[in-house]
Amino acid sequence: MERLQKLIQKSGVASRRKAEELIVQGRVKVNGVVVKELGSKASSSDEIEVDGKKIKIEDRVYFVLYKPSGFISTTDDQFDRKAVVDLLDVKEQVFPVGRLDYDTTGVLILTNDGDFANMLMHPKFHIEKEYYVKINGLLRKESSAILNKGIIIDGEKLKPAKVRNVKYDEKKENTFLNIIITEGKYHQVKLMFKTLGHEVLKLKRVRYGSITLDDLYEGGYRPLKPHEIKTLYNLANNITSK
Repeated sequence: MERLQKLIQKSGVASRRKAEELIVQGRVKVNGVVVKELGSKASSSDEIEVDGKKIKIEDRVYFVLYKPSGFISTTDDQFDRKAVVDLLDVKEQVFPVGRLDYDTTGVLILTNDGDFANMLMHPKFHIEKEYYVKINGLLRKESSAILNKGIIIDGEKLKPAKVRNVKYDEKKENTFLNIIITEGKYHQVKLMFKTLGHEVLKLKRVRYGSITLDDLYEGGYRPLKPHEIKTLYNLANNITSK
């Protein structure tokens, strides 16, 4: 027997905190009976319903996907575009941790573990995300310094970024670079460079925490290894792996 909110969280329907809200709101039934008490327990053999739909208790799974361009990172879309979850042939109901834009490629973690996902996305944990970027125009040292100190967008100062490996093309028309950020605001990298007068022409996330695209082809995926999951937990909680 386990607490009801934990079983709901295990099903991937909601995080544990959200599951507690669902219980208090009377939206959860166990074997046909509405349960509103947070201390209530059930087992995976019980019939548990949330908003009238029976949940399925799944094992926790964790994957890394090399997201290609032309896929959305949400699980549903009003324009019926292709979704990243369609690229995974797995029985579990997984969802992406955060988002990558429709035209952005690279590292995307998917799981059915709501607590794990929330931990990785929470801004207080400052997990590094590294991108390979192509922008129009030449990025000057002064602009790199602004990014390194924390650029101001719409009156809000973002956390310092790290700009590395700055190179220009032969015609001196475009700049290639790597940038590392620790936040995950909507369209953040594109807005940072737009504020500096540059359009992002190509954007690829090459690293999320310790997870890279090594041994993956575009559109391919693989399960995260136990030590990789542990390392992500350690990064989020500022623990040095031993």
